[in-house]
Amino acid sequence: MTTQLALTLTDLRLLAAAGGAAPSLHNSQPWRFRPTPDLTGLEVRADRSRAVPAADPEGRALHISVGAALFNLRVAAAHLRRDASVRLFPAGPGTEPCAVLDLAAPARTTRPFGADLHAAIARRHSSREPFTNRDVPERFLAEFVEAAQDEGTTFALLEEDGVRRVLALTSEAEALIAADVTREAETRRWLRLEPAFDGIPLAALGSHDRDARVPMRGFAGHPPRHSTPAGRFEALPQLGLLTTRLDGPADWLRAGQAMERIWLLATAHGLRASVLHQAVEIPETRWRLRDPDDGPGHVQLVLRLGYGPPGTPSPRRRTEDILDDPAPA
Repeated sequence: MTTQLALTLTDLRLLAAAGGAAPSLHNSQPWRFRPTPDLTGLEVRADRSRAVPAADPEGRALHISVGAALFNLRVAAAHLRRDASVRLFPAGPGTEPCAVLDLAAPARTTRPFGADLHAAIARRHSSREPFTNRDVPERFLAEFVEAAQDEGTTFALLEEDGVRRVLALTSEAEALIAADVTREAETRRWLRLEPAFDGIPLAALGSHDRDARVPMRGFAGHPPRHSTPAGRFEALPQLGLLTTRLDGPADWLRAGQAMERIWLLATAHGLRASVLHQAVEIPETRWRLRDPDDGPGHVQLVLRLGYGPPGTPSPRRRTEDILDDPAPA
């Protein structure tokens, strides 16, 4: 490798800032980034000190969060005109690092994802507001389906019967979550740590605070205290199921990358998104989310898409808190 290919400190900070803007369960931001010894790549690691074991005992949502950060790093690499070659779990399944990005080569294209998504990273937020009745154009939906396929996953848009089935399962799971005092205590602890928490999934996958900013609870028919009536939210939201063939850590990383790719594409097109997390958190309802007619698969998340007001930015960890010094050669 030549010195010209080495990442500068400015490059590393730009990459880390992009990765650190990803969505995560309880806004826990469970990731760390470490430059490779030759400074031509980046290791992506899970910060297990920021795990949420009550809501995510297997670490599935943690890996989805890390996968979302990994995709943001790939977008930032394209912005730096670097080609990102990714290896998942190079030391074996479930080990650290979760992924290694080789960024030594110049980019073959400045738009590897069909659009320049770098600006969308800062604009992407979980929107908890009602969406309008304006339909999402079919060409955008087709683009999201193709993006998920490119990441090794499946994104299935639901028709009316499927939407109603998912909302019913969300309501069932929500009741179970609300009765779990351990989960409730864990959620409130994270809310105290992040006073401006806006409920990003996984954004997303686990926010069930009793705040008026959570429209997905209105979908389930149980609006929280002080919330706006559920009727204000769209009766039949545009929902999609993101599914993987298998259900291990590498699949969760792929799901996170696919989720973030879809979300950034939606943001670039002026769409908003949020995640209905409840039915995915409970094993019984998660299994029943899948449509048997679609064949085998594991639902990783339920994504809601539409037009409406933007979400609120959530607090972010400082770059110096997530970017490690290079590992010794």
